[in-house]
Amino acid sequence: MTKYKHKIYVRSTLPSIGIKLDIRLLRRCIRTALDAERVDILCEISVLITDNDGIRLINKEFRKKDIPTDVLSFPMQELIAGRFEPDMTELNRDSGCLPLGDIVLSADRIAEQSVQFGQSMNREMAYLAIHSVLHLLGYDHMDESAEKHRMRAREEEILRACSLSGTGVSG
Repeated sequence: MTKYKHKIYVRSTLPSIGIKLDIRLLRRCIRTALDAERVDILCEISVLITDNDGIRLINKEFRKKDIPTDVLSFPMQELIAGRFEPDMTELNRDSGCLPLGDIVLSADRIAEQSVQFGQSMNREMAYLAIHSVLHLLGYDHMDESAEKHRMRAREEEILRACSLSGTGVSG
């Protein structure tokens, strides 16, 4: 059970017909990841669900990579993995919450990767959301370092806490 009622804002650019994702599961997995990482103050995260074209444009604008990807993370804090020590001066005056950052998910890639890894779209969405939250909290996986293995282990632990462990690993 989530200790804090973190604010998770979800917006979609997808048409109402098309790929259906469980937004309640998305929020639950994000909150479970925050709890697992001992985030002990109210935080807010913004999530955008878009398609390959939408995420490609964002990837091009912010990372100078003109390709679609499955998930993008835009941290608003400089945190160290496994140590939640935010700059408390960054609290949102209106909400009283600490803005952790933004997550962008490609529903097209979620659908593709769910087939590739033999799992449901909602399980793939949950994995990518957890993966992204860990990035917001300072985790990285740019090479085959101990940090990458630590991040993968945390993802699996959090997926188990969400009752979604098992089938495949993407990213």
